[in-house]
Amino acid sequence: MLQYLEYPFFRQALVAVLLLSVCSAVIGTYIISRRLVAISGGVTHACFGGLGLGYFLGLNPVLMAAVFAIGSSVGVEVLSRRFRLREDSAIAVVWALGMALGVLFVFMTPGYVPELNAFLFGNILTVSSSDLWAFGIFAAVLAVFVAWKRRQIVAVAFDPDFSAVSGLPVRFISYAMTVLVAVCIVLTIRLVGIMLLMSMMSLPMITAEVFWHRFTPIAIASAVFSAVASLGGLFLSTVIDVPCSALIVLILAVFFVVAKIIKACPLCTDRP
Repeated sequence: MLQYLEYPFFRQALVAVLLLSVCSAVIGTYIISRRLVAISGGVTHACFGGLGLGYFLGLNPVLMAAVFAIGSSVGVEVLSRRFRLREDSAIAVVWALGMALGVLFVFMTPGYVPELNAFLFGNILTVSSSDLWAFGIFAAVLAVFVAWKRRQIVAVAFDPDFSAVSGLPVRFISYAMTVLVAVCIVLTIRLVGIMLLMSMMSLPMITAEVFWHRFTPIAIASAVFSAVASLGGLFLSTVIDVPCSALIVLILAVFFVVAKIIKACPLCTDRP
């Protein structure tokens, strides 16, 4: 398997999954703490509307997906705060609307949409150097923002109401993290696809929560779980010739099952 490291596209895929592991760990820990796992699915499916519009207008589909992702994520915040709509209901609105628009624009696009399957199911091996630069810049921005506002992000994630009473900038943190979630989702679409992205944003975190209950340890453990699963899925896919993204999610699911078994084992706990 090491012979594949000689190929530039495989090395780029390797760097991409490692960047994805770190970024999705931070973003995923935030949305898990906010109990907003569904927002990753809602924004991801809303991106489908942007992809369809991009193909229909002949524009860059990823750029249009980014516009839809940021618009839908901010829309969830606006609907839940200004119009007093429950966040899960607001997510359902943007989810359904994005998918409906995507289907409509793809159907109206003349001819066959060749890259649609890559966005739906992901293809890590098609990641280009420009994609890596974009993801690297995003990772740097995310790291700087989290390091700058870590305590406030943790407070807002676990208890936004108490944070607001305490005078913290809840609205700024919420909107900033929402935009970062949207951008992360857009940059990740080509890696694991729309269908499997929600798993990358949740499975490593709920696995880490089996053993840890604080924000930072959960984020670190999630990054480790994601990196191991991503590397394992990438190398294993070259052996058995199946989609890498599916293997990554399966490995993460195995990690979760094993973690629950270990936690439930009487020999591994302090219970008599």
